Amino acid sequence: MFEIEYKGANSVVISTKKVTLVTDPKLSLVGLKDIALKDAVEIATEARFATNGQDARLVIEGPGEYGVADFDIKGIPAQRHLDAEGQLDTMYRIELGDVRIALLGNIYEKLSEDQLEELGVIDILIIPVGGNGYTLDATGAALLTRKIDPKVVIPVHYADSAVKYEVAQDTLDTFVKELGASVETTAKYKVKGPQAIPAALTVVELTRV
Repeated sequence: MFEIEYKGANSVVISTKKVTLVTDPKLSLVGLKDIALKDAVEIATEARFATNGQDARLVIEGPGEYGVADFDIKGIPAQRHLDAEGQLDTMYRIELGDVRIALLGNIYEKLSEDQLEELGVIDILIIPVGGNGYTLDATGAALLTRKIDPKVVIPVHYADSAVKYEVAQDTLDTFVKELGASVETTAKYKVKGPQAIPAALTVVELTRV
């Protein structure tokens, strides 16, 4: 069993009884407090979103394969959104038992067949949707969601009055309407196992905590 909480921007916290994983914890970039969790696994989709916490169990900020406690993690190189040069971002496939999670940062929406194959079968997709040139917009995020074909999609990085983004972000409603899936709203998404994953595509709106 594990839980997923949303902290703002691209940051989520995934917790099991043994270990906690936090993604893109440097929230001071958007006017929030950086996340510092003792003995946590820290994952950054870009180096600038890492805090490199001294108390972290492990810091991951690039491609490769990593195993720690309950997590098997694979970093996959990707092109940063609207950046024509180089591989400046990392996507992650995170396995927790029989549940597979994909974490996408501010990537370019057109993934290659090789990248999609490396992501593989995904149960839960965590994807930014705010757009306006900074990250995936509602249309691009919806298209990529359909390509990856998860059962659950958790949108992140959308308009929030408490978050000071570099550029204005679209609302979550824009993505929900574009995707056309049912929505479940909760503060914590709790998953007891693969049998608990919905059969039909569901948007899980996590209230920022």
